[in-house]
Amino acid sequence: MTELVVVGAGHGAGQLVVSLKQRGFDGHLTLIGDEPWLPYQRPPLSKKFLAGQLQAERLFVKPESFYRDPSLTLSLDTRVTAIVRDRRRVMTASRQALPYDTLVLATGSRPRRIELPGATLPGVFYLRTIEDVEQIRAALAAAERLVIVGAGYIGLEVAAVAVGLGVEVTVVEALDRVMSRVVSAEVSAVYERVHRQHGVDLRLGTGVSAFLGDDSLAGVQLVRGEPLDADAVIVGVGAIPNTEIAAEAGLEVADGIVVDDRCRTSDPHIYAIGDCTFHPNAVLGRSIRLESVHNALEQAKTAAINIAGGDAHYDDVPWFWSDQYDLKLQIAGISTDHDDIVVRGDMEEPSFACLYLAEQRLIAVEAVNRPRDFMQAKPLIAAHAIIARGALEDSAVELKEMEWRPGR
Repeated sequence: MTELVVVGAGHGAGQLVVSLKQRGFDGHLTLIGDEPWLPYQRPPLSKKFLAGQLQAERLFVKPESFYRDPSLTLSLDTRVTAIVRDRRRVMTASRQALPYDTLVLATGSRPRRIELPGATLPGVFYLRTIEDVEQIRAALAAAERLVIVGAGYIGLEVAAVAVGLGVEVTVVEALDRVMSRVVSAEVSAVYERVHRQHGVDLRLGTGVSAFLGDDSLAGVQLVRGEPLDADAVIVGVGAIPNTEIAAEAGLEVADGIVVDDRCRTSDPHIYAIGDCTFHPNAVLGRSIRLESVHNALEQAKTAAINIAGGDAHYDDVPWFWSDQYDLKLQIAGISTDHDDIVVRGDMEEPSFACLYLAEQRLIAVEAVNRPRDFMQAKPLIAAHAIIARGALEDSAVELKEMEWRPGR
């Protein structure tokens, strides 16, 4: 019987198991995760789960009963320490040697930590796992003042939840606008306005030089400005792909584990999926690493088809989302190289979509409370569609109804 080992038990790994069952995979599968939980969804962690509106069991990709299968072995709370490629073995911290015919690395990413004085004080948190959120939730229940370091998705989503819980929130961001790595200045301005309207104190263009306190956290020292009192701090300054065991095994690693469009690594017996991968994207015309649930799920489906004997190639338009207050931000494509922006709708309401063009081609959309524009833009981005600028500006006409021609 074919032995398939999956290292990592996150959202992508959970989807891989589901897709393999759907494809009729008839081998034995061992799923190894370093957390004690079944594969679960991470996006709700900084939203409804943090707010106490979801129980942990509601996060699971599938219930425990789904994994009761003689052809499936769950090895949770287990850390993989090495891959022995010449013997096709996976080594664990408990000195198990698990054989594989095919190996899938779904190792994900981890929060980027900041090395500053006081960074290890009780009261300084990072948000990645169920346990992290349970600790943060308990801290917020007793906190009056929260400082969030980093104004990305995680930081601003947590700010929105914490304000709703009655906590005084300050967000510190080293760059001069919020979500600057993922959205345009126009969209940043909308989110800055809304957060300030909800009482969030945004400190932009400054960083943190130290966390203050003796035995526990008492405050935060800014690079520029007075110290801030704080009962709790949440750090959200990006993520690092978990590539160490792949690199140590001699697999090709760049910004992540290098895979082709079938999700195969430089070793034909090993696949990789999700946040840890550096993969080619046909729509963008280059390789990229994405911290995206959609990417993890679609790569899982692609890998499952290929492992089960099919032939699938991953070529999806990247997309992302964030929920903050009553704003749903949906992004498709990558806007980095745009040379023009068209705004549809009302940025004050707000209900609008920013369409990003490069040499007249539609390359990305950032939609706020505008789901139809988001959905209709995705296939046009995939087609590199060229649409007359005047037509794009006419919000009364749906994108799917517009005349267009392929950009390449």
